[in-house]
Amino acid sequence: MNKRNRRSIAALIVLIVALILAGCGKGSADGGDAGASGTAETASAYASSGGPADGTGASDAAQAQQPRIVSTTVAITQIADALGLPLAGIPTSAKQLPARYADVTKIGNPMSPDMEVVKMLKPTAVLSVTTLEYDLKPKFEAAGVQAEFLDLTSIGHMQQAIAELGAKYGRESEAASLNARYDAKIIEAAAFAAGKPSPKVLILMGVPGSYLVATERSYIGDLVRIAGGVNVAQGEKVEYLASNTEYLHSANPDVILRAAHGMPDEVVKMFDQEFKKNDIWKHFDAVKNGRVYDLEESLFGTTASLGADDALSRLLELLYP
Repeated sequence: MNKRNRRSIAALIVLIVALILAGCGKGSADGGDAGASGTAETASAYASSGGPADGTGASDAAQAQQPRIVSTTVAITQIADALGLPLAGIPTSAKQLPARYADVTKIGNPMSPDMEVVKMLKPTAVLSVTTLEYDLKPKFEAAGVQAEFLDLTSIGHMQQAIAELGAKYGRESEAASLNARYDAKIIEAAAFAAGKPSPKVLILMGVPGSYLVATERSYIGDLVRIAGGVNVAQGEKVEYLASNTEYLHSANPDVILRAAHGMPDEVVKMFDQEFKKNDIWKHFDAVKNGRVYDLEESLFGTTASLGADDALSRLLELLYP
């Protein structure tokens, strides 16, 4: 593959991941418009009140002693809620965020947070995810904001991030309880899959107009591994690869998982058209045997989230019908 093609593929991967995490599509577009004005409104509220809201109703003096954490993704915001952490800033999203943060300043979508608002909040910590680090780190540095990028590319990495946040902010008990929940689910999944043939699995990650192949280094790839499946995209150092149907056909997966993001209904239609128009798909055993499944967007994102145990339960049902 020449350098030009590699750059094109890399750009495509960055674009798709950006669209997924930023929440594209009609629902998110509406949320984005609201978020633009919402950011301005909450910034104004911050200026008039003299400090960031943290969702706890604490006094100004108490707030001054609390950490001022800015969460830039939905998954991190949900984790913070489970740990009982106050937040000074949260992402703009069409998805429902924890009620405790209803009055907290919105800082824009995960892929392009409003740096002026972030700086105005005077955060003690700004939290993003490693999936966005390549694109966002230079922007944070240019704005003079020091961000921390949490690794949520697997359940294990998410548990480590939870434990570290718990230790840092005095929420060790909450973190341990939360992680025990995932430990129990992983043990349950291993017991369920024990003795069963390991299915070969192809994971397609799509947004309107494009799709990629998710490797074992991706979050969904990690779920497949835990569930006893074998990802056909093995030995890779990245989370996603450009699709090569000839190569994928030679791998001949038993199961094809299609993760639709952005505008899920439209992406499913895109997948359906691709499988209908591209003749090679009908030769896949997974297609012949009716083992092509569309994953629920709410459970199967690009990063691990609090719903990882429910996602694992659903995956076990699909891999071992």
